[in-house]
Amino acid sequence: MPREIALLGVPSCAGTHGPGQEKAPAAVRAAGLVEGLLSAGLAVRDHGDLPAVPFRTDPEHRNRQNLALVADVARSVADRVGALLDDGALPLVIGGDCTITLGVTAALVARRPDTGLIYFDGDVDLSVPDSTVSGVLDTMVLAHLLGEGAPELAGLGPRTPLLTADAVTAFGHDPVEVNAAERDRLARYGLRTHPCTGLTAPGADPVAAARAVRSDLAERYAHLLLHFDVDVIDSTELPLADFPHFNQGLPLAVALDCLAEFARAPQLAAVVVTEINPLRDQDGGLVRTLTDGLVRALAGAPE
Repeated sequence: MPREIALLGVPSCAGTHGPGQEKAPAAVRAAGLVEGLLSAGLAVRDHGDLPAVPFRTDPEHRNRQNLALVADVARSVADRVGALLDDGALPLVIGGDCTITLGVTAALVARRPDTGLIYFDGDVDLSVPDSTVSGVLDTMVLAHLLGEGAPELAGLGPRTPLLTADAVTAFGHDPVEVNAAERDRLARYGLRTHPCTGLTAPGADPVAAARAVRSDLAERYAHLLLHFDVDVIDSTELPLADFPHFNQGLPLAVALDCLAEFARAPQLAAVVVTEINPLRDQDGGLVRTLTDGLVRALAGAPE
């Protein structure tokens, strides 16, 4: 990573279903993220946080909870990340819920239209307001990136869709959690997917699979966005996520090795880390474990 890393916190729970994720940027800093990256020899500048957005209920809009607030946060993220990109830095955006990736993608596509996305997440997030049960917009991010769902989010950036299905690979999701409407979208889009069950099957090599994913996208796209939701990690080992996957996620060490493999891409243009909930970690040990893993992954030498 020869460029300066620009750390930005987005302490927002606008798009999720309960409190806690707004505390993640501060918790990760307290666990030594900046010091760890500097000690690893990386150039880092901490740009602080966007305004905090605590969780709130929205019973009047049951299939699109807090849509206006989510859109406001995403636009703020796009503006701030766009400025960091204009400065030539590599944004490292710590959320907050997954909807912040909409803003990061909008900023990237506006400046670097030839962008591909590694969606490293325990869920495919292909729900839309018309087919949702929960109405939680955190579960609809990829659908909105692909142009479906609420116009306020699908039309957030310079083009709709922000990304085509060819530009996206979903890696590590739990297939048990994919509902019928999401399965239909997966089939219709022909989306490239690597579910956790295949990655952890006997004889599988998940790091080699991660290497193949980044190589494939890098051959077709000049810039890569890495979205990393900690719920891709088996919650039995690291129960930090608000959408847990017990005994169905990737083992912690495997997830961090795959993250490091993705981060090695010379085309890496931005990294988003989402769904860390410090309220699930009373002594801070889980956040420290994750933060140390982030440092190791980001400090790996690019090819």
